[in-house]
Amino acid sequence: MVYKTTGTCAQAIDLALNPDGTIEHVTFVGGCNGNTQGVAALVKGMKAEEAISKIKGIKCGYKSTSCPDQLALALEKAIASNS
Repeated sequence: MVYKTTGTCAQAIDLALNPDGTIEHVTFVGGCNGNTQGVAALVKGMKAEEAISKIKGIKCGYKSTSCPDQLALALEKAIASNS
């Protein structure tokens, strides 16, 4: 699925979950390339719920959200659409 982000430098997040709820892949469109690649690599293979619990609510500087926070929202949406 592709999730359109808001409030971040990244414009979108492409992600897929495996049938067992683990994260198959994450690709950010835009944003700080090294940071978004790092986040994507760290959550790959992790249960979506675990990733959400670790990254939801993270803020970027003065912004009310961040790329990891937006990923948590995208994962929540992916879980809901797979239910």
